Amino acid sequence: MTLTRFAGLLALALPCTVAQAVEIDGRIDPAEWQDARHVSDFRKTQPLTGEPGSLATEAWVLATPEGLAIAFRNTQPAGVPRTRQKVQRDFDAQVDRVNAFIDFDGDGRTGYAFTVSSTGGIADEIITNENQFSDDWDGQWRYAVTEDEQGWSVELLIPWHTAPMRDGTDGQRTLKVFLARVIGSTGERMAWPQASFERPRFLSDFAPITVARYDQSLLAITPYVSGLYDNVGGGSDFNGGADIFWKPNGRFQLSATVNPDFGQVEADDLVVNFSATETFISDKRPFFTENQGIFELTTPSDDSQQLYTRRVGSTGDITAAVKLNGSLGQANYGLFSADEDGTSGRSYHALRLVRDFERQNLGAMLTRVDDDARDREATVLGVDHNWRPTPRWNIRTRLLGSRIEQAGDTVQDYGATVWADYEMDRGWRQQWIAMHFGNDLQLNDFGYLSRNSTNYLHWEARKRFTDLPDASRYSSKDWRWRVSSSHNNHGEKLNDQFRMSREGQLRDGSYEYAQINVNSAGLNDTLLRGNGIVRLPANMNAYFEYERPRKGNWAHEVEVEAFGGGLAGNRKLGSAFWYGATYFINDAFSVNAGLNVVRRPDWLIWQGAAQGDLVGAFDGRETKLRAGLDWNIDNRQELRVKLEAIAISARAHDAWRFDAAGHAVAASDTVEDFSVRNLGFQVRYRYELAPLSYLYVVYARGGYEQLAGTDGTDDALRDSFSLRNDEQLVVKLSYRFEL
Repeated sequence: MTLTRFAGLLALALPCTVAQAVEIDGRIDPAEWQDARHVSDFRKTQPLTGEPGSLATEAWVLATPEGLAIAFRNTQPAGVPRTRQKVQRDFDAQVDRVNAFIDFDGDGRTGYAFTVSSTGGIADEIITNENQFSDDWDGQWRYAVTEDEQGWSVELLIPWHTAPMRDGTDGQRTLKVFLARVIGSTGERMAWPQASFERPRFLSDFAPITVARYDQSLLAITPYVSGLYDNVGGGSDFNGGADIFWKPNGRFQLSATVNPDFGQVEADDLVVNFSATETFISDKRPFFTENQGIFELTTPSDDSQQLYTRRVGSTGDITAAVKLNGSLGQANYGLFSADEDGTSGRSYHALRLVRDFERQNLGAMLTRVDDDARDREATVLGVDHNWRPTPRWNIRTRLLGSRIEQAGDTVQDYGATVWADYEMDRGWRQQWIAMHFGNDLQLNDFGYLSRNSTNYLHWEARKRFTDLPDASRYSSKDWRWRVSSSHNNHGEKLNDQFRMSREGQLRDGSYEYAQINVNSAGLNDTLLRGNGIVRLPANMNAYFEYERPRKGNWAHEVEVEAFGGGLAGNRKLGSAFWYGATYFINDAFSVNAGLNVVRRPDWLIWQGAAQGDLVGAFDGRETKLRAGLDWNIDNRQELRVKLEAIAISARAHDAWRFDAAGHAVAASDTVEDFSVRNLGFQVRYRYELAPLSYLYVVYARGGYEQLAGTDGTDDALRDSFSLRNDEQLVVKLSYRFEL
């Protein structure tokens, strides 16, 4: 081992000197940061070459009584364009920015991501399951940015009350950190340490830093008042309540909400879904995103998870909810409880325990839902194990069991998943996934499971290319090959699939993704909702996506897809096309618009329980229009307008029923054409009174209508603008008091 490397490792292990407060003004004062850990060895992680970053970058990390202070100095000469775009909170635009990711416990379970752009925009996220990001969480932290001819600088301060954390030993605490910088004009990411969220292990590869131990206590009360005027019903409603956050020490914190107001100040995307699979929608409600990471227990099956907070409030208004989490030694715990009002209201409860070891962690979560209206009690026990036996292997295991008691009957079943990632040399990687869900496994009282009765296997190989010639348009390419097989628990094959995909990062910061799926013949056992099975022929689909970040005044994105499906398989290919563009009038004001056109020539739609196994085959056409504007008026004010309109035209060309083996039998039943119109429109003004204190003024209008017969999507799209099932004006004021 060289003397330089030994000195670097020794510096990692030594605690930082006790520090005084740092003034967060964006000006890196050497006297303030003299006792900080200094980092200058930033390496390229996009493309993932490990070479030194193309621009000099330095960072400092310092524990202070007020929080963890981090500073970045980013050299950026005149020859490298600087992005000037103003961005809203939780932005995902390709702009100059820095990232500070912190694992406060250093156990690889939960990380907190803090991002600052060169123009002063911020984003914060929670990282779980090694590399899964959620931007639904908003934390309270301080930051400042300055700029000069040679580059730009950032200082940020993350309070110790941001997350529960263990005590540490001997007055010290070991954190793990990841620091990164992104050059907006090229998309290059340079980081310390050389970790990447494109690898199966990310959180576990953060660099440990030992700092002086500080604790902060905090009691914060956020009362709110809101008023709503319903312009359709003619009524109005006034409401009030409060959120409470209490952290007496580093090991424990409690969040509670009383009579919460979860009005739609955030608009969900419109979705029209005729399938048997429920649409998954992430939760944006503040109480349910605050330090929610400990309750994450997911599977590799789509968005399946044991605790899906969108369930809470789905059958009644929430009267109160409480959530606490903390640590005892090497164990972390969490408790969640919420009650809904009304005769159909439910009670939701969850208990979570996690124990960490050097190379693995083991957890369990017990959830229960009491549904008096249906005389139903749903209990689910989940166990998760994450094992990192070597730097190359990452193995994750999940066990789930459900017990449902309803009207005197008891049903129980289980599920299990295991997925293993193996990182090889020269950019190669392999992945194996095995998954079993029983016929009667039921998570959807409190969780989300896209389907049960599943036995799934897949093997995937990946190869990353980063040593591309300088003349290439690409900075990196990632090829993937996957074979998979899926059966239900009756031994029937759902399908086998071969997938090949390529992901490309371009040198100008653009992004490409292309994918081809070849699917074998199989069956669909959900289309008829328990009234039988449907045998389907082999089919394929091909997909291409291209995103070009802002260059000049324009940003673009394109998606194109061709697909087979239905009983026609590949004899009738469907298609989908999306084009979206954003025009920047200036760095703070932009307008956007996009059009999505889909054709499904053999669209199979179940005709309802009264018709049993009757399915209509339609020539379906869908047009979706999106438009809006974003105006960052100043650092405290923003205005957003969002419009979505969907038009669907479905012309019936066949009616089918199915025999016991799932073969289609032509039916004489009448299946009618239909059309759908859907509208969502929102104007939202937000003024930040103080950190996590806001005034919202929101106007929203929308509607949905399904009609027999169709005149095509053009008329339906035009008519959607006349929909007015809902029209509301909401004013909401919340203010956070810290005691």
